Parts: sequence; structure tokens; C-alpha cells
Amino acid sequence: MNLLVRGIPSDEVERIRCGGADAHGQPALVRIAEGLANPCRHCLGLIGEDQEKLVLAYRPFNHPQPYAETGPIFLHKSPCERYESNALPPWFDYLDPAMVRGYDREDWIRYGTGSVVRGAELTEVCARILGDESVAYAHIRSKFGCFQCRVERG
Repeated sequence: MNLLVRGIPSDEVERIRCGGADAHGQPALVRIAEGLANPCRHCLGLIGEDQEKLVLAYRPFNHPQPYAETGPIFLHKSPCERYESNALPPWFDYLDPAMVRGYDREDWIRYGTGSVVRGAELTEVCARILGDESVAYAHIRSKFGCFQCRVERG
């Protein structure tokens, strides 16, 4: 199965970069990236050490509802290009473990699709989850529950 991996939409990122409110109604905080574990959820690249990053609460759903989880994410403070590819970025292999969940067209979790897996297994697990026609898309999250990206059928 072909996959389509997408970062957060560019219009949402631009709104945040221009001072728009996050999922908790607050502007993003500007911080300096420390270490190597600072993934931008727009370009899905790693924010370099000592670069400015935005830290904010993000809810990857259009409307609040029981399954609309909110959590912290990072974005490059400076412009970057949205990630759209048929493959996960190579660094996802190091998400160990990672969580994957399938959602239906109404943004509700599809029971039986949730998995905690090693990063190297993410592509295979996403393809299996998306093989269920009742699943519209999947989310990948870190072991801490932080949203990483959305995966759809390609």
C-alpha cells in the first residue's frame, strides 16, 4: 500500500508563527533548541541545536471532541517547507517506542488499531491499519504522546 505522510498544514503553521493562539488559546513560546530531539511537525525535520523553535499545544483535529488529544509540539520559528511524501523521514526509525492510532472519517479512534511499536516498524504498522477501510487516517505519536504526523492512503 502507498502511504501519504504529511506534516501540519502550512496555513496553520503560518497562523501560529504570526502570533495566533495554540490549542490552549495562548501564543507559542520561543525557545532555543537543545540536543537533537526537537522535531518540527511541519517539515518533519529536526530543529538544529541552538536554533529558535516554537513550543505550543497542538490538537490535530478541527473540533474538540472526546478523542481529540492535545499535546506539546515544536515548530521551526523560521519558515520551512511542509513535509509531504510517500515515506516517513528516516529519523522516525529512532522513535522507540512510538504509538500509532487509526481514526475514522469523524475523527474517532478506531478500536483495535492502536499499537505501540518500534520506530522501524511504523511503515508496516501504518499500512496494516490503513488496510482497514473504516480507517480514514492514522496518527503517529512519540512515547510521550506528542503528535508527530498524519499518515493517509497514498
